[in-house]
Amino acid sequence: MAKRLIPSFNRILVEKIIPPSKTTSGILLPEKTSKLKSGKIVAVGPGARDKDGKFIPLNLKEGDTVLLPEYGGTEIKLGEKELVSFFF
Repeated sequence: MAKRLIPSFNRILVEKIIPPSKTTSGILLPEKTSKLKSGKIVAVGPGARDKDGKFIPLNLKEGDTVLLPEYGGTEIKLGEKELVSFFF
């Protein structure tokens, strides 16, 4: 099994952030309140090439927090982590 995934071209690898189901004081939160899906960028590809062959770098970097679309992306399981690969 692979220990590390490196995205190619203009792809990013995102780890989903699971919202807490309970507050710090112990109040249980309903599932409907956490509709907003977000994730933390784990890896970024070098970027795409234009018609002249020059790289167009992505303006995202590792550690950024991004909003995820409801549908889309390729889910990948690496060890115990569930990651999602996106094409931008």
